[in-house]
Amino acid sequence: MIEDDKSLNDGIVLALKREGYQFAQYDSLAGARAGRAESACDLLVLDINLPDGDGFAYLQEIRKVSDVPVIILTANDLETDEVMGLELGADDYVTKPFSLMVLRARIEKALKRDRLGGGNVYQACGFFFDFGKMLFSRDGQEIALSKTEQKLLRCLVENRGITLSRGKLVDAVWTDGGEYVDENALSVAVKRLCDKLEPCPSKPRYLKTVYGLGYAWQEGGQA
Repeated sequence: MIEDDKSLNDGIVLALKREGYQFAQYDSLAGARAGRAESACDLLVLDINLPDGDGFAYLQEIRKVSDVPVIILTANDLETDEVMGLELGADDYVTKPFSLMVLRARIEKALKRDRLGGGNVYQACGFFFDFGKMLFSRDGQEIALSKTEQKLLRCLVENRGITLSRGKLVDAVWTDGGEYVDENALSVAVKRLCDKLEPCPSKPRYLKTVYGLGYAWQEGGQA
């Protein structure tokens, strides 16, 4: 969070920490540079009008060395400023005053887009899934998945945090040329996938069964 208004900086951080986010806070470009903010975080929230420089110039610096998601948060509400920010490489542009709910949604959207960049790679919670190269691992340990398990996993992580019905998962996995064997095929595929991804019962589990509804991928995990 790079914002020179201390009360606003602290207020945003306090509110979003309750949602599970962790922040490094800076009130100047010098502080952000000293903390190597662009390489030490998953996303930057960047003000434009800072006491020691122009946020647009800093954004240009970042884009020379990093593709970390950047959300501009500024009082500059001119269309030309928004266009400039996006052309310089910002992922989103939010103007003040703003809703915390909207900012939270924009942050989560940018993080999800980054974690599944190009539609092929997901990396979070110790997992690494490259659906294009068919490489899957947890904590550096390779995991071998069948084509059916890969389709199922991709559908779940692309919709993480959302409970998908059994019918939707069946359609996503078996209706593109594959053969749906019987009504238990999904249950069997989910169990096999779970056993491969989460073999240790002492670790948090991310593939969640929502009884009576379907399945979900939860990044927060469950006991």
